[in-house]
Amino acid sequence: MAELALTELLTLMEQKDASDLHLHTGIKPVMRIKGHLVTLDDHPEVEEGWLHEALYELVSDKKMKQFEEEGTVDAAAEIPGVGRFRMSVYLRRGTIALACRRITKNIPSFEQLHLPPSIAKITEFPLGLVLATGPTGCGKSTTLAALINHINHTRKCHIICIEDPIEFVYENDKAIITQREVGNDVKSFQDALKYSVRQDPDVILVGEIRDLPTLEFALHGAETGHLVFGTLHSADATQTIERILNFYPQNLHPQVRKTISMHLKAVVSQILLPGIRPDIPLLPACEIMFMNPTISRLIKEGQDDKIIRAIKAGQRDGMQDMEFALYERVVSKLVAKEVAMEFAENPQSLEMKIKGIFLGEEGGIIG
Repeated sequence: MAELALTELLTLMEQKDASDLHLHTGIKPVMRIKGHLVTLDDHPEVEEGWLHEALYELVSDKKMKQFEEEGTVDAAAEIPGVGRFRMSVYLRRGTIALACRRITKNIPSFEQLHLPPSIAKITEFPLGLVLATGPTGCGKSTTLAALINHINHTRKCHIICIEDPIEFVYENDKAIITQREVGNDVKSFQDALKYSVRQDPDVILVGEIRDLPTLEFALHGAETGHLVFGTLHSADATQTIERILNFYPQNLHPQVRKTISMHLKAVVSQILLPGIRPDIPLLPACEIMFMNPTISRLIKEGQDDKIIRAIKAGQRDGMQDMEFALYERVVSKLVAKEVAMEFAENPQSLEMKIKGIFLGEEGGIIG
């Protein structure tokens, strides 16, 4: 592949509107287009020497040194006139490989992402912890970027984003935004967290909560008057509580539950669905939980199994469960019923909803 530059493949991603590019030694390039993996049959197989050399041209020496030492690294690259890309470089059976995601040039709004209008309520919180959850590749980072940028356009405040790597690049509007990239602007994630509280923040984006120190920083930040955003790999609000508790030993769970009930303000759990319309190939379906006295009490008392009922009961306050989100996508003719059924926890209940038959908690028909 010596005659082909990596930048040409990244440009091709932009032209084909591909979200991801996969390069494995000995295999032809593969792109994810409209949610589907497509092999570029008219391109030669990837050669390891070529890929190694191409990455050194795009990724900083510091990041590539980290790759040589650890066998994996995350980085970002910007191609003038093309766009910005998030890169994950790693070893696969002893050979170099790359997973590359195209980052949207302009940070999309809630409307452009087809997010529920009630999500804007989150940007009005003066303090507390907000978590975006869901599987890898479900759009958590993009949703958080939309939230951060909405605050940027509506509030005079200082926002600190700790990122590894920096994906979206913000332009200051009403807010001042400080973006710090781990490995380039600060030595470690923990150093970035430690120093951020000394930099007069109002809003802090901590990214993925991978360990106990990051979680404790997020909770402490919320407790001390900051609005803190983070992500977790959990499917819904109930599982999110469980994931948080799992960072701690069992004997501390009662105290942790109290802390969560006081400082967690919202959980947005999302999945990505293939759409019907050609201009909207993928769109999210979201469960949205806002903390209220009922949910706070349930968390403190360990009645996590009842949180979903409280979410359903809080629809007037902007909350929604995943089944309602799937229902709304189908009746709005944005997602095929068959697709929604695949993602539904209870397909029979969803089908009845689509038919206009709504069931109460005891299974009785209420509409």
